Amino acid sequence: MLIASYNRQELGDVLVVITAPDTEEQKTIIRNNIAQITAADDGHLLGYNFLNVHETLGDIDANGQLELTDKQVDQLNQAIKTAGFECLLELDRTPKFVVGYVEQLSDHPKSDHLHITRTRISDNETLQIISGSPNIADHIKVVVAKVGAMMPSGQIIWPGQLRGVDSNGMICSGRELKLKNAPQKPGALILPDDFQEVGEAFNFAKGNQLFL
Repeated sequence: MLIASYNRQELGDVLVVITAPDTEEQKTIIRNNIAQITAADDGHLLGYNFLNVHETLGDIDANGQLELTDKQVDQLNQAIKTAGFECLLELDRTPKFVVGYVEQLSDHPKSDHLHITRTRISDNETLQIISGSPNIADHIKVVVAKVGAMMPSGQIIWPGQLRGVDSNGMICSGRELKLKNAPQKPGALILPDDFQEVGEAFNFAKGNQLFL
């Protein structure tokens, strides 16, 4: 998993690359303007901060999440190796916002407003996702933010639990996707049946036409 973000105004010339969820205790080693961040308990990689990253990638035109190219990842990995770090970056090209279909809905055993969904996101993959949307139902098409997605707000979707029940992804509202004219209130975005096929990458440009 690889999530990159760049905001020169807030952080300066620093590329932040996240590869795993934060842990309470972390270890940071800085070499050659690269900060490697690992979990203190087992040493697994949490990410890198590339300081003065323009020296490696040149000028970056981004404000928020950055979709790295293969060439940029190769350049970053070369810098990582030169600095003496062993953990290299790997791109994941699979879409993180996809059209899903809620096949099954059940009540959460420890909540009066949460529901457990079985949501299909491809012919061979179904996710258990907890949803608190007041309009959630079965047999509807929705937008799913998969694990590893960065929401427009900057929130990253990780595997987790809601009141003791596993949840792997998020069923999104139009507001959370920041679609044009989306209602500013809770509620899953229910897509027309003919909007897109289940499993396809959500078409944000088409989505921006839904509330016009």
